[in-house]
Amino acid sequence: MRQRVLLAAVFASLVLPLFAASTKLVLSWRNPASSAKRFQKILVIGMSDRVEVRANFEDALSAKLARPGIEVIPGNTILLRPEGTAVNLDYIKTQIRANNVDGVVVSRLVKIDKNITYVPGEVFYPYPYYRTFYGYYGTVYPMVYSPGYLKEEKKIRIETNFYSTAGPEGELVWTGMSDTFNPSSTKKAIDGVVNLVVKELEKQQLLGAAARQAALAYQ
Repeated sequence: MRQRVLLAAVFASLVLPLFAASTKLVLSWRNPASSAKRFQKILVIGMSDRVEVRANFEDALSAKLARPGIEVIPGNTILLRPEGTAVNLDYIKTQIRANNVDGVVVSRLVKIDKNITYVPGEVFYPYPYYRTFYGYYGTVYPMVYSPGYLKEEKKIRIETNFYSTAGPEGELVWTGMSDTFNPSSTKKAIDGVVNLVVKELEKQQLLGAAARQAALAYQ
């Protein structure tokens, strides 16, 4: 029985950290000088050199932001970016004007930190009393060690900015930074960031109170 308990503890120590993914906000700042009003058409851009990751992120965030009164456009539907081509700001400006976009949410990967640490085994001291001498002696004599193991922790930092296109160059309305810990997949990482960003934009009242109320009624 003790061996089974010990093995279960070791298994949990090895496996659970792999699934303990979480995303938290480490920075949130709203520009007090911003003249932003209620947005009606928002463009979502994910800055990634991996086309599939970019598209998945833009689609996920767009779906989460969309609600009655607010139309959201994934960047991959109107911004064509052939691999190896330079950024064309005039093209982006033209697409934003042509699609009547009044707000842009853009996210980028800042960094990925990987930290590998050695977790030493724990020392277990059995109970001092057992019903039989042999059971007691055989259990107390040795100290039981759980084996040590290596634990890898991964942290992904994402920066997200919200701009108003009212000005000629685009005015910063809000900026935020999020950390995602130990995601088990790219989808898990995307979902964590998307949920956190949308929640914070709602908290900052950047999606319009009327739109939020309508969205709740719609759901």
